[in-house]
This record gives sequence, C-alpha cells and structure tokens, in this order.
Amino acid sequence: MDATESSKLSDGIDAPMWMFWRRRRYVLVFLAFFGFFNVYSLRVNLSVAIVAMTENRTIQYPNGTVSYEQEFDWDSTTKGYILSSFFYGYIFTQLVGGYISNALGGNYVFGVGVGVTAALTLLTPVAARAGFGWLIAVRAVEGFFEGVTFPCIHAIWSNWAPPSERSRMATIAFSGVFTGTVASMLLSGVLADTLGWEWVFYILGAFGCVWFVAWMVIVKKSPETDPYITLKEKEFILATLQRSAAPVEKVQHPWRGILTSKAVWALIVSSFSENWGFYTLLTQLPTFLRDTMHFELQAAGFLSALPYLVMGLLLSFAGYLADLCQIRRWLTTTQVRRYFNCGAFLAQTVFMLVGAFILRPGPTLACITIAVGCGAFAWCGFAVNHLDLSPKSAGVLMGISNTFSTVAGILTPIVSGQITASGSENEWRTVFYIAAGIYLIGCVTYWFGVSGELQPWSIEAREKERNRRLEDGTRYVNEGLQLDKKP
Repeated sequence: MDATESSKLSDGIDAPMWMFWRRRRYVLVFLAFFGFFNVYSLRVNLSVAIVAMTENRTIQYPNGTVSYEQEFDWDSTTKGYILSSFFYGYIFTQLVGGYISNALGGNYVFGVGVGVTAALTLLTPVAARAGFGWLIAVRAVEGFFEGVTFPCIHAIWSNWAPPSERSRMATIAFSGVFTGTVASMLLSGVLADTLGWEWVFYILGAFGCVWFVAWMVIVKKSPETDPYITLKEKEFILATLQRSAAPVEKVQHPWRGILTSKAVWALIVSSFSENWGFYTLLTQLPTFLRDTMHFELQAAGFLSALPYLVMGLLLSFAGYLADLCQIRRWLTTTQVRRYFNCGAFLAQTVFMLVGAFILRPGPTLACITIAVGCGAFAWCGFAVNHLDLSPKSAGVLMGISNTFSTVAGILTPIVSGQITASGSENEWRTVFYIAAGIYLIGCVTYWFGVSGELQPWSIEAREKERNRRLEDGTRYVNEGLQLDKKP
C-alpha cells in the first residue's frame, strides 16, 4: 500500500485530524512528545545550572568586607568531563534498548528509561555536594537509563506509525526534544537566579516522575494490545503496515546485512555529524554566551534556548512537508531523505562558518539560531530513515546510529573544554569551525549513501521473498495436478 492509498484510507475511517484524542496513535504521539521533553530537559539542565554552580558570587559580610567565592571551584576541563559524563552511561544502552524493546515492548522500556532518569535528577544536588566524582557517577547512571529511549521509540513507531504519517508522527514527538531544551534552558536560568540552582533539578525531576505515571498507564505496546483503540483505527494501522493481528514472532535481526549496508553507514555518519554540532552548542552555548559574549546568567539561559525554540517550531512543519512530498509523489522517499538532510547540513555548515568568522553577539547568535533551526529538516532525513530501511529492525538501527552519536556527545564537551581553556575568541572560533567541517562530511556521505527503500537484507524483504516462493510453489503444484487430471 503506497502513501497516497494510505492517506485516502485514513481520511475515510478516522476522526478529524484536529480531534487527536480520538486517535490512539496521536495520543501516543502527544505523550511521546512530553517524553522527549523530559529526555532533553533532564539532560540539558546541568549545562545552565553549572554556570550558576561555578560562578564567582559577591559576598558582603556585616563588617563591610566584600569577597568573591565559588560554591564549586571547577575549571573548564573538569566542567567538560562533568558535562560529558551523562554519555558515559548513555553509550552502553543504545543497542540494548533496541534489542529488548522488541522482546519487552518499547513502551515499557521507554517509560522506565525516562522515569528512572527523573528520579535520579532529584538526587543531583546531593551528589554535587558530595564531590564531582559522585556527580559524574549519578549523571552516568542517568545516561545509562536514558540511553534506551531513542531505540525504543523506533520500535514503538514500527507498531503504530502508518507509512503516510511516519515523518509527521516521529517529528512531532521529536520536537519535544527541542521544546524540552528550550524550557530547560529558560527555566534553569530563572530558577538558578531566583530560588537557587538546586531547584533546577527538583522541579524538572518532579515533572518527569509525573509523566512516567501517565505514560505507563495509557500507552500500550501495539494497536492489538490497546483496549481503547477503535476497530477501524486498528484495522487501518495493521493494513498500512501489512500486518495481521496474529501474535508477533520473535525477531531475528540480519546483523551481517545491517553492518555491511552502505545505507546504514551513511545514516550513522549523518547522525554523528548532526549530533556533534548539536551537542557542541547544547553543552557549551550557555558558557560561551556568559564568559565570551559577556551576557548575564539569566540572559544567557534565555538566549541559549532561542536556537532550539526555532528548531522545535520548524520540526513539525518539516515533518508535514516531508510526508506531503511523498503523498503527492513530488519526491520519492529516498529523495525526501537526501534533499531534506543534505540541504540542512549544507546550510548549517555555511552559517556556522559565518557565525564563527564574525563572532559578535548579535550576528553570531543569529547565525547559530539559523544553523540549529535548519537541523529540523535534517531530522526528516537521518532520524526517520531507520524505519524506511527495515521497520522491524528500526530500534536496533537507531541503537547503532545513536551509539556513534553518543561518542559525539562524549567528545564534544571534552574537546571544547580543552580548546577553550582561556575562553578567548579564537579558541571558540576553532570549536565552531570543527563543527562546520563535520556537518560538511555528513552532507557528502549521506548524499551518496542514502536510501529510503526497504533493504534486501531486511526482515520484511526476506518475508516477502519467502511468501513469493511459497506462492510460486503452490501454483506449480496446482498446475501439475490439473495436468494430471486431463485425459
């Protein structure tokens, strides 16, 4: 069933689009949006809070003496290790998340991953005061549990997302990443200035715990196991995914085909490239604006959120446009992935170079905002591409690509911390030039390696081939029997 037929079928049986609560798959998208809101708000909060935790504060004593002190005397290298510590655990559960989501249900694993991270966030102030080693340990354990989230959500989409709605469902949910980033940066600056940096972790951690309860109660593994889905919606989803309501067999992933696939490696390089630039700005932008551009802490938090606000707003539009290009047959799936992804990377390369060259508060922030915003279109390429190559292995594919992306998350704060030891403008230029170069590498690699088609090694393609052979064999036997009956 192609995208056009799927769209017509959906229009014929579903409630109106705006009544999303009548469609269980969109209730899932709504909750997934807030799931990713938590995923990134809990990840980003330390990037802003650490500025407040380590800034020189003016202390005026009753006798009139004035002094300056830091609550945590951490240099840029130490802060780099602390900011990257989340990814020490995160990298180990990428493949695990994709694998166990098929066995246990992506919904359960996703919920537990976010819920435990939220609970540990509440303990962050205690860990920080115990020593930066304890803080690194807590953040690493948070990363360990949160590492399952992206692979698991692809396992969920493989059960719930019709092909004609795949880009928009995924990108609407993924826009929670940037909404959470924006909210975290805005709230973290305000909370740190007004209530104290500890409340950054208390409030965001509590919100994550509330979401965990709602997710575990409402979201089910698949349409077949959801008692509240309408029969028409269930039949529509199963028909478009070409599945029956029969029990799902254990998935055997084609590891050799995956690891030798040009399309998979193009996806990996693209994911690494986008995440290098993303994490460079995510972890370093508040410090850059505070120490080099000389903004106040609260202003730095607000301005650091601006690029991600733009990206969050553009992401849903980009997802809708990507689906529309396929439904109207303006572009093939491969062309959508290639043009959206590589066009975004090229724009990001240019604006990062321009922003680094100018390096003045207004123009540089504008260039960074445009560069990050363009990433919304890249997410319609590499972030959804796993489902094109093999829906049943999408969780594992996401686990593999996100493992390499996590390497970027580990390296960027450390590399940036080493390069910007004195915080000079030329040091920050080097950081931005490196990010621009990696974007360009990702652009070229993805252009020549991308595919939006079901791969020959995929489970689905093998099942189709096996069914075709069975049909051919049955036809051959029937034809033989008919010949035997002839006098």
